[in-house]
Amino acid sequence: MTDADGWATPGAGQGEPRWGERLPPAPEQQPGQQPPAPPTPYGQPTPYGQPTPYGQPTPYGQPTPYGQPAPWSQQQPPAPGPPPGWTPPPRPGLLALRPFTFGELLTGSFQVFRRNPRTTFGTALLAQVVLLVVTLGVTGGTAAAAFSRVDSALPQDRDAVAAGAVAVTLLSTIVPLLLSVVVSALLQGLFVLETSRQLLGQRLRLGGLWALTAGRRGALLGWSALLTLAYLVAVAVVAGVVALGFVVGGGTGIAIGIVSGLLAGLGALAVGVWLSVQLSLVPSALMLERLTLGAAVSRSWRLVRGSFWRTFGVVVLVLVMIQVAAQVASTPISLLAGLLAGALAPTGDLTSPTVLVVTGAGYLLTFVVAAVVASIGSVVQAASTALVYVDRRIRTEGLDLELVRHVELRDAGQADLPDPWRSPWGDAAPPR
Repeated sequence: MTDADGWATPGAGQGEPRWGERLPPAPEQQPGQQPPAPPTPYGQPTPYGQPTPYGQPTPYGQPTPYGQPAPWSQQQPPAPGPPPGWTPPPRPGLLALRPFTFGELLTGSFQVFRRNPRTTFGTALLAQVVLLVVTLGVTGGTAAAAFSRVDSALPQDRDAVAAGAVAVTLLSTIVPLLLSVVVSALLQGLFVLETSRQLLGQRLRLGGLWALTAGRRGALLGWSALLTLAYLVAVAVVAGVVALGFVVGGGTGIAIGIVSGLLAGLGALAVGVWLSVQLSLVPSALMLERLTLGAAVSRSWRLVRGSFWRTFGVVVLVLVMIQVAAQVASTPISLLAGLLAGALAPTGDLTSPTVLVVTGAGYLLTFVVAAVVASIGSVVQAASTALVYVDRRIRTEGLDLELVRHVELRDAGQADLPDPWRSPWGDAAPPR
């Protein structure tokens, strides 16, 4: 219908029925043609092969029509498990071969001791016993021989002989100190190698580890000698600053010397801690990559770059834990021995045989506990720095991929595999 202004019903004149007009009859059904399916009443299942009307969900408990998605209320959640295409990193031994967390660095250090105590703890404890025997034999024997001359000396020469005996005894302590440096360096190299083998699922005896140190012992001892020399130089500088104030004399000079010595000591301590952290991975680079000493120093410096505080946290936390454990274990024994000696000698006579035996037993037990804690500490400290070294190489170089490939080929039975720890740049430091 139209009006005078020319307005018409939308769709008029385009083959569509106008408002108010009768719809045309439905087309007749052709012979052989199936009649159209009537709409499915709400709540009834849809016949097989018929689409579900829009807005009419399939009743609960009825099968969903073929090709149609099930309602969200009937869909089952996916089975639990890792996402498709992802597999956890392999763990052939100590830790999973991937970047380590801070907690894994700490727990892995103690697990190195627990997984192979005969090689780690046994070797460290044997070294402590050897150091004790050498110290008692050299220092104690020298002191006994030197002070025996004091009693036989003339009265006018007795003071000079006593001073000479003290000097000789102090000089004799240099031998066990040097031996301690050598033994500590060798133990660190052994435990670094043991940590690297445990990461690959291997545990070696002392003989096997010692064979792996061939060609590396000289570099390791040289590095320990450099550290000892640097420590002695720092102590000498601080002592020289204090002595200079006393040489100047006067209250002002002594005060300036003491204050300057304290400032110099704090500065030397800060620099020493910084350098110790930066160069803490040198033994690992020497033993595992078999680099030269200069290349190992450069290697440690580059690996620690960007991870100073994390490395500092691991090193300091392990050191604090060991020192606290040593104090907790030895302090009660010392207190108990002192109380028992005081109870046995109420008059203060400390020279009685009973008091001497109790005091000696207390000192012996304290030394045994300290030796046990020190042995465990040497293993844990070396293992912690070795794990930090491996973690830094995994994060910066993808070393975990090379380790995984090595383990897979080894388990497949392939022999004569190259050392996965060796530096890809040979015996030189990596390029910048």
